[in-house]
Amino acid sequence: MIACLGRIVHDSDAESKLDDDVSTIFNSLNLQGSIENGDVSGIASKDFGGLYSFKPLYLIRPSGAEDISRIVKAAAGTPHLTVAARGNGHSINGQAMADGGYVIDMRSTGENHFKLLTVNGSPCIDVSGGALWEDVLRRCVSRFGLAPRSWTDYLSLTVGGTLSNAGVSGQAFRYGPQTSNVTELEVVTGKGDITVCSETQNPELFFGALGGLGQFGIITRARVKLQPAPDMVRWIRVVYAEFEEFTRDAELLVSQKEDESFDYVEGFVFCNNDDPVNGWPSVQLNPDQEFNPAHLPQTAGPVLYCLELGFHYRNSDQPSTVDMAVSRLVRGLGFVDGLISQVDVSYMGFLLRVKRAEQDAKANGVWDNPHPWLNLFVSKSDIVDFDRTVFKKMVKNGIGGPMLIYPLLRSKWDSRTSVALPEGEIFYIVALLRFVPKGPSVEKKVAENREIVKWCIKEGLDFKLYLPHYRAKEDWKRHFGNQWTRLEKRKANFDPMAILAPGQRIFKRTNQ
Repeated sequence: MIACLGRIVHDSDAESKLDDDVSTIFNSLNLQGSIENGDVSGIASKDFGGLYSFKPLYLIRPSGAEDISRIVKAAAGTPHLTVAARGNGHSINGQAMADGGYVIDMRSTGENHFKLLTVNGSPCIDVSGGALWEDVLRRCVSRFGLAPRSWTDYLSLTVGGTLSNAGVSGQAFRYGPQTSNVTELEVVTGKGDITVCSETQNPELFFGALGGLGQFGIITRARVKLQPAPDMVRWIRVVYAEFEEFTRDAELLVSQKEDESFDYVEGFVFCNNDDPVNGWPSVQLNPDQEFNPAHLPQTAGPVLYCLELGFHYRNSDQPSTVDMAVSRLVRGLGFVDGLISQVDVSYMGFLLRVKRAEQDAKANGVWDNPHPWLNLFVSKSDIVDFDRTVFKKMVKNGIGGPMLIYPLLRSKWDSRTSVALPEGEIFYIVALLRFVPKGPSVEKKVAENREIVKWCIKEGLDFKLYLPHYRAKEDWKRHFGNQWTRLEKRKANFDPMAILAPGQRIFKRTNQ
């Protein structure tokens, strides 16, 4: 089988033999799933970012962990083949691609695991690494009245994909990222070993895989913590003219005890104009209401700030009780008087709110446009400088998509995972989520992102890229800082030939 792989890659007539080769490889590997050459569908050479395209040798749809193990071991028997796990293709910079290697479509394993368990008296759910979070949500709520505690804003992402990064949304201030809400993983390592791991069983692999950017293993199963699902959410947006007042209230809300704050806290920046994408119209939750700029103080600058809040409740709760609870929480906030918007939505509807935006974008033909997104974690100590230069100057006219910013608590993150974070208890996630028409403007926006990162480095800001993408090893070393040595050790232990996740460009494939 190894000789066959080598012939396929090196034979000058390989293109004409691909169909026969696919059949040969399929039989050699004894796969229970399916395999096709990289030219057939093209999905494995694309991602949501639309910035890069690398054609794999094969796209493989495994039936489960055993197939994945066989694939990794087969690649290990060659001098140069690599393996990338692809979830729902939502990476931005080609992280889930394998140029001339194997791409594993994890969606084919999405139904393999779904089992409710009780662990130490608390409910958990075993789900497949290839399952979409939106499917996990629907099945858990409809069957058990339960739901995971921590989410991402967009739920058409795979479980393994977000756990390999962190998984952050407006619940992370309370429960931590998704990586802090799993108790066990099944992982296929870079050696092809199928390993169950947890905090007490193979802990180095467990914490390495969480936030590990796919460098140490492919997550095929995760045990996720659950909690009772509420029925409804009071969804609220309040507007600020001054950044200091916005951050003061945001930091206060994320630092309060559970019964003294909202259940969801996020925020975003928007333009102080009538731009339909990045301006006043992007704020109102109730379509029957319009943003009234007359409420703004004369000192308001080119950008404004919005806190987005969620309050959970049950259908059995009296409306007056909900109103009183929300009023008590909102009362102490310093937002601009009169600039508050709120609606009541179902819990499922709230968590799937970006799904509706996706459907609208697809209908308008913009969903498939390139997405040169930039995501950063910025220390509280530097966030005012970041606002002054980036929001108020570099992107003051908008970016053609959301500009998110909200605080997170470092104490809710486990330092044993592979995620790199700024110092200090409070840091901010900043997400510039651009939707850009195809053409020269794409490179311009990519260049703008690079300028922002260069400025952060030049000014000595304490920041880390989230969903990082670097080209040079020195940049990766700077990114991981004092965690780099630990990262190298984990790589040598679990993927010594650097077979996995080549699209991250952290380590080069070796023969040793």
